[in-house]
Amino acid sequence: MNALDSLDLKAANAFPGHIVRKDLVRRFRGQFPVPTYVVEFMLGRYCASTEPEEIEEGIQMVQSQLSDRTVRAGEEELFKSRARDRGAVRIIDIVTARLDAKTDSYLATLPSLRLNDVRIADKIVLDHDRMLTGGFYAEVELGYDASIAQEKGGRPFEVMSLREIQLSTRDILDKIAAGRAQLSTPEWKNFLLRSVGLEPEKLSQRAQDAMLLRMVPFVESNYNMVELGPRGTGKSHLFQQVSPYAHLVSGGKATVARMFVNMSNGQRGLVCQYDVVCFDEVSGISFDQKDGVNIMKGYMESGEFSRGRESIRAEGSIVMVGNFDVDVQHQQRVGHLFGPMPPEMRNDTAFMDRIHCYLPGWDVPKVSKDLFTNQFGLVSDVLAECFSRLRAESRVNVLSGRVHFGGALSGRDQNAVNKTVSGLLKLIFPDPSMEVPDEDLEWAVRLALEVRRRVKEQQKRIGSAEFRNTQFSYVMGLDGVEKYVATPELQSEDSIGSDPLPPGQVWAISPGGQDEAIGLFRIEVTENSGSGVRILNQSPPPPFKESVKIAEQNLYTRSRELVGDRNPKEHEFAVQIRSFDAAKNGAQLGVAALIALCSALLGRSLKGGLIIAGGINLGGSIEPIHNPIDVVELALEKGASTVMMPVSCRKALIDLSDEVATKIQVLFYGDAPDALRKSLHE
Repeated sequence: MNALDSLDLKAANAFPGHIVRKDLVRRFRGQFPVPTYVVEFMLGRYCASTEPEEIEEGIQMVQSQLSDRTVRAGEEELFKSRARDRGAVRIIDIVTARLDAKTDSYLATLPSLRLNDVRIADKIVLDHDRMLTGGFYAEVELGYDASIAQEKGGRPFEVMSLREIQLSTRDILDKIAAGRAQLSTPEWKNFLLRSVGLEPEKLSQRAQDAMLLRMVPFVESNYNMVELGPRGTGKSHLFQQVSPYAHLVSGGKATVARMFVNMSNGQRGLVCQYDVVCFDEVSGISFDQKDGVNIMKGYMESGEFSRGRESIRAEGSIVMVGNFDVDVQHQQRVGHLFGPMPPEMRNDTAFMDRIHCYLPGWDVPKVSKDLFTNQFGLVSDVLAECFSRLRAESRVNVLSGRVHFGGALSGRDQNAVNKTVSGLLKLIFPDPSMEVPDEDLEWAVRLALEVRRRVKEQQKRIGSAEFRNTQFSYVMGLDGVEKYVATPELQSEDSIGSDPLPPGQVWAISPGGQDEAIGLFRIEVTENSGSGVRILNQSPPPPFKESVKIAEQNLYTRSRELVGDRNPKEHEFAVQIRSFDAAKNGAQLGVAALIALCSALLGRSLKGGLIIAGGINLGGSIEPIHNPIDVVELALEKGASTVMMPVSCRKALIDLSDEVATKIQVLFYGDAPDALRKSLHE
């Protein structure tokens, strides 16, 4: 047995009787024909202890009961014979039921015994109506009546009693919320990941976030999520093995009657009966009716669907998971990230607009034994019950007054982001009275904006003009700085994307000189109270030091024109330069350095995709560029959409090739205030 770590000890005190060692679950995996949560139910009943002796005793009990009550392939007749000889037998099986109109009675199906005509009392069915849709796992007492067997068409087998596989109680959420208060937020996140069988220390931060996002559909009603990525990352595991409130629909035909409502008898479908309906291998899914996708689109939008004149409301979340045949970069080159979806959904922007979250499946590592935890986590049944209870709550009110979203978000975008933030906060803060710190709220907001923006970027790729503005941003508090959220697969930190950089950051090109090649730089300035300008780089190149010194003097002497009534001498500026080419000295970057200083002081971002070129002297005059065509060509090569240059370059650019001129915009400026006005993001 692995030694208990500090989180195990804290969890044992916080959640007594509700934790189980997750490596025990793996010990039984594959031995018995039941899902993980059934095994955990048994382990939670007998092994919810940290004492090795008690755990070992419990394991023997679980082994014995699972051996005696689960039916392996080929043992069907043996169990039937036992039922006949003893009068009754106990089994663990998935139970479904149907109404037999000929006899006006219910009949149960027990697939492991290949019995589909088992008598069952009306009361049992009505008390457990989920058996009329997909069914559920239960401990069943199966009786046998020999006298009925002798009748013509007799049905000797009967479900005498059953107990759902369920360890949790009505007040379970209160107990878990109270235990959560004893853990810090990082500890609780790690404990959640351990509760689904994963060791957080083996996962990157991006992978941990993706795993937490997989849990959001369980706690947020009517939440629509897509996850596409490489094979073997465990996309369907959570929906198949961890919660009895989720139902997995494997690739193939999905019937409208099974999903939504059976028009002939009014029987409600999966979205009414389960918290989450997950479509596995989504590329192979199709509906039996032509309007199936339209019914689903309507449901994903409003949570309602119609049966004749009657409108039916349901709360089941829709999750679609599937695989890329290529890596994400190649997928973007050959099409868009919804490429593996079925043909009727693949290019439908209206369908995409109903997706609240596109989870980046490529951030999750392939499943291997190294990723599994050997420590303690919540029993899956307890976790699933808490998730289900949390669906009735909302955390959207936490955003009120604390977060303000940018103008690029439409009504549907904001609704999607609100639902994701609400789901993440419910996972991390199950008690609504718990205070949500700003850093945790910002974590949830950034994640929610990213996964919704990924949807918007694919709509933009398909070519719809209405989805052109994808620059998602937010402001924390009333006087915060506007921050932009990108999708990492489209834009890395070191690439020039279409999003504005944070205030104080600017892309610049040095035209080089006799001994120096032309090159791309990024200048980053932070502003604090104090005075003066200091360069953070160790041994900064003399030409760049000169550019910063001249920019500082211009800021002081022309502050009224540049930054209004702000006094730059009452602020301290920290400047850093990063080189992205062979060029290192940073000559003639004065205008870019001055604009970076102004941007930091004003707290305003510059336009996205912009590169600035040009030097300035102490008198404020703009210095000419000797190779403007090279500068524009390099800006295009680096991915910029706009390059800003001194107006003195205009005549020389007549020789710019038509191909380059049509792919990049050139803005001219006359002096420093003109350059600042044209570069600020509106």
